Amino acid sequence: MKRFLMPVLMLFSLAIVFSCGQDSRSNEGEKSGTLIVASKSGDDVYFIDRANGEILLVLPTGLEPHEVEVSGDGRLAVVTNYGDRESPGNTLSVYDVEEGSVLKTIDLGEHTRPHGMIWVDGTDKLLVTAEGSRHLLMVDVARGEVTETFYTEEDVSHMVAATPCFTRAFVPSIRTGNVAVFDLENNELLGHVYSGEGAEGIAMHPGGQEVWVTNRADNTITVIDAWSLEKLASIPCEDFPIRAKFTPDGSLFLVSNARSGDIAVFDWENREQVASIELTPPVPEGVDETRYFSEFEGTSIPIGLVVPDNRWAYVANTRSDAVSVIDLENMRIEGHFAAGEEPDGIHFSPLRPK
Repeated sequence: MKRFLMPVLMLFSLAIVFSCGQDSRSNEGEKSGTLIVASKSGDDVYFIDRANGEILLVLPTGLEPHEVEVSGDGRLAVVTNYGDRESPGNTLSVYDVEEGSVLKTIDLGEHTRPHGMIWVDGTDKLLVTAEGSRHLLMVDVARGEVTETFYTEEDVSHMVAATPCFTRAFVPSIRTGNVAVFDLENNELLGHVYSGEGAEGIAMHPGGQEVWVTNRADNTITVIDAWSLEKLASIPCEDFPIRAKFTPDGSLFLVSNARSGDIAVFDWENREQVASIELTPPVPEGVDETRYFSEFEGTSIPIGLVVPDNRWAYVANTRSDAVSVIDLENMRIEGHFAAGEEPDGIHFSPLRPK
């Protein structure tokens, strides 16, 4: 797996040239804080200066970390240790971002293949999907234990989204295309809504009224009313839409298309695509069959997305071992920087390791 790392690093500069133009929106022209990127093949997590792409720190994880989540104050970062094809993982690694240290490892017991996460605002709690046991978990990070379990009844329960008030949660299933809907206050499964074949990426609109789900096998986005559970729209999106994020103001919806190697940008209000931003990090020659989606040819395989503000977005390119910087004002790629081996999960903290 390591044989592609050095060639890729040699193909592009780690320095990124940024725009010097002024931005009228407060603080959105600045790039402060830290990007936190899970390196699946490296079994580690990278802490990277958002301003210049400098690798500040690399810390160990468990086997094949897939996703990263950060507490609301930016102080804690959590990584799901998913495991590889033969050895399912069942732990979370917890980090103190400012101290730059591993705080603890949380054992999830029977709940294997942890994946998607979302932090419950203002608490020490975290919602985590566990594919192996077909559950959504509530994990108390401070106590280091699972406090509640929610049975999805679905295979490959992959990602999770929740209403801003955290009374409802939504978990799509890649295997069935259904989205399991939970009443978190009463620990109740409200039912399943069919989204589309290969339902995977999911994001809640900041307004709390709509859930948008990407269906990677159907090449569509399904818009679901978060409260009535009515399907409001189906929007084409190609090719292989795998992750999704709204901008903080809710005006734009970003989708990483793994097979076509681009970021599709949608206008939320009009539900129409307004841009397609091609990812441009160098793609290694040859095929490494040990990597995920190795059958996708000629693409950097963009997966994980993070959108810290309304101006900038960042996407992890798992084949190119790189993170791309996206200028949302001008709808273009601003640059790239190295981010470990097979980067996937990515998040952001306003803090910086000491």
